[in-house]
Amino acid sequence: MEYLFLVLLFVIAFLYSSVGHGGASGYLALMALFGFAPVLIKPTALTLNVFVSAIAFIAFYRAGYFKWSLAWPFILTSVPMAFVGAVFPVKANVYEAILAIFLLFAVGRILFSPSALSVNPDEPPIVIALVIGAVLGFFSGMIGIGGGIILSPVLILFHWATVKESAAVSALFILLNSVSGLAAILLDGFKYSPGLILWIAVGALGAIAGSYAGSKRIKQGKLKYVLAAILLVAVIKLIIY
Repeated sequence: MEYLFLVLLFVIAFLYSSVGHGGASGYLALMALFGFAPVLIKPTALTLNVFVSAIAFIAFYRAGYFKWSLAWPFILTSVPMAFVGAVFPVKANVYEAILAIFLLFAVGRILFSPSALSVNPDEPPIVIALVIGAVLGFFSGMIGIGGGIILSPVLILFHWATVKESAAVSALFILLNSVSGLAAILLDGFKYSPGLILWIAVGALGAIAGSYAGSKRIKQGKLKYVLAAILLVAVIKLIIY
């Protein structure tokens, strides 16, 4: 079972990093399936998120898809709110139901709306981007994800970014939010599992392969189907767990 866990971890890191994501929603589902103690799941997912999203960001940045002018308003408010969300004692059941509905809607729009792919995207209004960043940061910290799985479809559906531009921005967004949320948990005295180093190594290998494929090899038109599949998996995870 340990080998199966590592194989699935590699696959999750590969698929998520190919669209600029850290994979937290996949890690949450995987660890729940393998019976991890609840106290370990959230911080472990955030830690894996940090390494995988960092590798994905480097790949998409080096490929020329990152736009700081697009990223900074979302990041400015999301990072401090991720810290707040990580320590906020609120049950996530209602949020997860709303998130599942939103992601399912995003899947439909991405798959069935030809205009969901922008060739010449517009810059988002700064105030709206600041508000979206704050909301996503808070809930990502509370649930234990980086928030990119929500940010990506938002950027695409509102024609603020191409698929690969959204991947680059989401990767940095996830990285910084994960670090912020993880810092709050570690300050509270959390202790890691001894197997974490191996899990990080496997996730990093998956991220290196996946981010290279996503930034260099997979065409943008096909990448939207990968993103839609990942969102659908996240919806199933939210419904089941």
